[in-house]
Amino acid sequence: MRGRSDGAQKMRLITSVCVVAIFLGFLYVYYGSIFGSNQGASALEYGSKSLRKLGSSYLGGDDDADGKQDDTSIFGKDDGEDDVIPKSFPVCDDRHSELIPCLDRHLIYQMRLKLDLSLMEHYERHCPTPERRYNCLIPPPPGYKVPIKWPKSRDEVWKANIPHTHLAHEKSDQNWMVVKGEKIIFPGGGTHFHYGADKYIALIANMLNFSKNIINNEGRLRTVLDVGCGVASFGGYLLSSDVIAMSLAPNDVHQNQIQFALERGIPAYLGVLGTKRLPYPSRSFELAHCSRCRIDWLQRDGILLLELDRLLRPGGYFAYSSPEAYAQDEEDLRIWREMSALVRRMCWRIASKKNQTVIWQKPLTNDCYMQREPGTQPPLCRSDDDPDAVWGVPMEACITQYSEHDHKVKGSGLAPWPARLTAPPPRLADFGYSSEMFEKDLETWRRRVDGYWNLLSPMIQSNSLRNVMDMKSNLGSFAAALKDKDIWVMNVVPEDGPNTLKLIYDRGLIGSIHNWCEAYSTYPRTYDLLHAWTIFSDIEKKGCSAEDLLLEMDRMLRPSGIIIIRDKPPVVDFIKKYLQALHWEAVPTAESSSDPNVDGDEVVFIIQKKMWLTSESLRDTE
Repeated sequence: MRGRSDGAQKMRLITSVCVVAIFLGFLYVYYGSIFGSNQGASALEYGSKSLRKLGSSYLGGDDDADGKQDDTSIFGKDDGEDDVIPKSFPVCDDRHSELIPCLDRHLIYQMRLKLDLSLMEHYERHCPTPERRYNCLIPPPPGYKVPIKWPKSRDEVWKANIPHTHLAHEKSDQNWMVVKGEKIIFPGGGTHFHYGADKYIALIANMLNFSKNIINNEGRLRTVLDVGCGVASFGGYLLSSDVIAMSLAPNDVHQNQIQFALERGIPAYLGVLGTKRLPYPSRSFELAHCSRCRIDWLQRDGILLLELDRLLRPGGYFAYSSPEAYAQDEEDLRIWREMSALVRRMCWRIASKKNQTVIWQKPLTNDCYMQREPGTQPPLCRSDDDPDAVWGVPMEACITQYSEHDHKVKGSGLAPWPARLTAPPPRLADFGYSSEMFEKDLETWRRRVDGYWNLLSPMIQSNSLRNVMDMKSNLGSFAAALKDKDIWVMNVVPEDGPNTLKLIYDRGLIGSIHNWCEAYSTYPRTYDLLHAWTIFSDIEKKGCSAEDLLLEMDRMLRPSGIIIIRDKPPVVDFIKKYLQALHWEAVPTAESSSDPNVDGDEVVFIIQKKMWLTSESLRDTE
């Protein structure tokens, strides 16, 4: 009897211990989801109402089902019982070290989206729903090093920073890249320019009879769109001729090509010619380029070629290097005949054809369009179609005519580079801006940028910064003020404000439209400096989360990178609460309204991202 009684007591004790263990486990999971841990190994999702009170989804949308905004500002609030400020963020799994939230193919598979793969819809932006968003810091890959500085970076990067070498083997006969010890070397080759991008660029200039075979054509050719850019050697070698390219490619089977481009310090953007317009206004580029970009230009009544037509300036060129331009087999000849017929109906003419390459030119005026036979396909776009509306706007298989002004002046009326950078753009009148307002804006940002550099000078060297993003560019004067620095700027214009991006392109700069309630189309660790002018105040009005934007900025920023916040004081006070959680540190700045670098109620707050590694990364570097 005694033995049975002792056994029953043991069973009760074991049961009690199990109940207590389960309860403690529940508390750990629940509170762990709220406060996180910077030593965590897994990517945790939002789960607590306390965090959600800080704003809406990491990638867009409002937490409230009815879409109403909370009238109470999150900036300037004192911490209270219902406003939990996390002391740390969890660290995502190492497998998320290259996470691009709105271009995550694994997410697309999980969400079972019904996408047409033949139209490349799976490479377009599809942002996570609120329950699938991440609330964690993106870790650097094992062995990550501070990137090699420009201009040396054009030709070599650390292999540890982008540990993907399959392209070196797959494209070994084309000189895209070569693995050499701890580095990846870029000889400057491409699918149709094995002997180097510099010689290929000179060939294009020669085909167009440009002076001295220099591609910039004495400043008249400045902005280029390189579709299917590979590792962006074409764009990288254009820079020495004062030509800037938007190198564009999806995260496809040649994955990480855009990551390589940005690591090299070459302007690039993740995008695809699929079903939506590219995030650039009409008449943005003097030259579009495709070197074996594997695009079916004949599909859907030529809709992809018509998207290039929308983006080209009057008299702009399309340089096309592909087997169809020179091969003699039956299929290539068929494609060439059909493509030639299509571009003729679009009023393009052959400017030059040599060896592997054909260059078409877009007309300068509407005359050819008006002379086409009635019913000719593709049709002209409707008069109410806005060719500059691009955010989430489907492509149209139609021809965009020129404005009456452009038709009369027979071109865009732009000054040669670099004069066009500071000359009032012809499209300035579209916004009701005067030349005086434009010049005042330029002078204001010259003064502000001088102030920034004075503040940054103790902590940066002449080559510390290369990839810069202006998160709210307005007229592009921030980038214009940086002309003499050895950097390039991605000018971002909000999708819900004046579409001043066309003025930015008219000034010879590049950029994209974006909604900062969503993640940007770039890899982690791709920018050295982010300039955030009133961005936080703007997203608060839209009901989006300031905390989520901080996480997105951290994702884009390279370790040791700089953030310049220019906003109202409560915004800065709010951000200060998160510095430790994000591994950021404040840089001493002037926050007094009497300082010449401060205007009105705005203050300047400068932050540097610390270099941090996960325990696994540290083991790999030892």
